[in-house]
Amino acid sequence: QVQFVESGGGLVQPGGSLRLSCAASLNIFNSITMGWYRQGPGKTRELVARILTSDLAIYEDSVKGRFTISRDNTKNMVYLQMNSLKPEDTAVYYCNRYLFNYNWGQGTQVTVSS
Repeated sequence: QVQFVESGGGLVQPGGSLRLSCAASLNIFNSITMGWYRQGPGKTRELVARILTSDLAIYEDSVKGRFTISRDNTKNMVYLQMNSLKPEDTAVYYCNRYLFNYNWGQGTQVTVSS
């Protein structure tokens, strides 16, 4: 059964940083594009970044230059380094396969507030 476990969220002041982690239990991890998604209050879930098997990273405009996605194929892990956080980054963050999503994990809450 495919499972994603996200961690690393918390409360941070504007301008602060957080590093999110995602542990993925699926045996094809090394051969798929992985993504980080988020769902803000009253909003639909949206993609923020994805990383290909080649380690090429692609970002949505809203986070470009502030977030960095990475992966460790030896550990089936995906990371999201978030810098210069803004209140509008407040959301529950999830990882999943890009496009062809599996069941969603619990996510990790990120709150940016002073």
